Amino acid sequence: MSEKTTTAPPREGSLEAPFRRPIAWKDPDYYDLEKVEAEMERVFDICHGCRRCFNLCDSFPKLFDMVDESPTGELDGVDKADYAKVADACTLCDMCFLTKCPYVPPHEFDLDFPHLILRYRAAKRKAGETDFVREQLGKTDRNGKLARPVAGLANWASAKENTPLRKLLEAVAKIDAEAELPKYHSRTATDRLRDPLAPNPEGPAFGLRKVALYATCFVDYNAPDTAVAAARVLALQGCEVKLVYPECCGMPQLEAGDVAEVAGRAARVAQAFKPLIAEGWDVAALTASCGLMMKFEWPLILPDDPDVTALSRATRDISEYVVGLAKAHGLAPGLKTVEGGVTLHHACHARAQNMGAKSAEMLKLIPDTKVDLVERCSGHGGTFGVMADTRPMAVKVGKPAARQVAAKGNETLCSDCPLACKHLGQLVSAEAKDGAKAPAQAHPIEIFARAYGVL
Repeated sequence: MSEKTTTAPPREGSLEAPFRRPIAWKDPDYYDLEKVEAEMERVFDICHGCRRCFNLCDSFPKLFDMVDESPTGELDGVDKADYAKVADACTLCDMCFLTKCPYVPPHEFDLDFPHLILRYRAAKRKAGETDFVREQLGKTDRNGKLARPVAGLANWASAKENTPLRKLLEAVAKIDAEAELPKYHSRTATDRLRDPLAPNPEGPAFGLRKVALYATCFVDYNAPDTAVAAARVLALQGCEVKLVYPECCGMPQLEAGDVAEVAGRAARVAQAFKPLIAEGWDVAALTASCGLMMKFEWPLILPDDPDVTALSRATRDISEYVVGLAKAHGLAPGLKTVEGGVTLHHACHARAQNMGAKSAEMLKLIPDTKVDLVERCSGHGGTFGVMADTRPMAVKVGKPAARQVAAKGNETLCSDCPLACKHLGQLVSAEAKDGAKAPAQAHPIEIFARAYGVL
């Protein structure tokens, strides 16, 4: 191979594998707003010339409209102060990087739009610009622990049907009164799985697999049935199973640009899993966002931490793990048809893991069950779908996916992301006509457990 061939820059549309660069959050330049805005100008100008991302989130339509309506019709006619409008519309879903952009590394343009928005938020945060309410909502462990002893009261107060209190909450905290909020439980997943389940000695993986389930904050406090379902399905296969939950993965803090806080969480969680991984335990994450953090974001934040690297390599999404188990060892008998069909929303943070539609693959293992896949953004994105200033955008982005869900006509809706599932379920309900019933909602592993009759 000639020297010219080996040193030539990658071409658009080349077959070279894309990659992401480590996040340089320890470098002071990372937080220099002037330098960040200069990079945004470079990237936005390339995006303006390409426009392949026009139908993803609202960031790109906002950018392109500002350019088109500017005096020059080019990016130089857009005030840099308006760059914030583009950043505020980004949910860090990673779909532009993964599915649309032809200019990601190793292309010489070197674009990573989501991580540029992350850098912008980090720089703004360093400059003192934070949102108090979002900061408080992001403290998921604190909130879950406070709500646990008064779960019934907390759920009553936050119910969408409790109009007076929700209107007050909207006025005080800017949480949209129309958004359905997660429910809390007095018995968390950690409580319910404090004693590990006995592995089925007749299971095909008996004596061969040990799985540590990373509960995630949402599952532990808001959806403990997901953890119970996963543990029972895996124990039925003969796996030794335990639930592990040191703390939240830090996705809310990542969305807010607090990279240092995320780094601390990554290091502590990796330390908690270190002895288990050394003893041969696999790790399965129970929500897509947390799996993405553990497998991909944490290693970019702490690329030199061997424990974070080891945890990344050991981690699988729960549906990915079950599919792998089926291929390697087969599954225990007993799966029964799920009547009425299932619509699976393939969440952006599951797609960003670049593993394929593993939840759909898992559900298709259930005999004679109709499984339809919807691959379009729900529009939710963490607090994006509940805050009064961003919920209208979340509804706008999510409506096409909701229409696809409604068109499938199935009785059950599931998603790798529980918040996306709740958001889509609400949108489908709002669009339902002539007394049409909205689909029931569940996590894919819960549907699989019900097919086994263990949930």
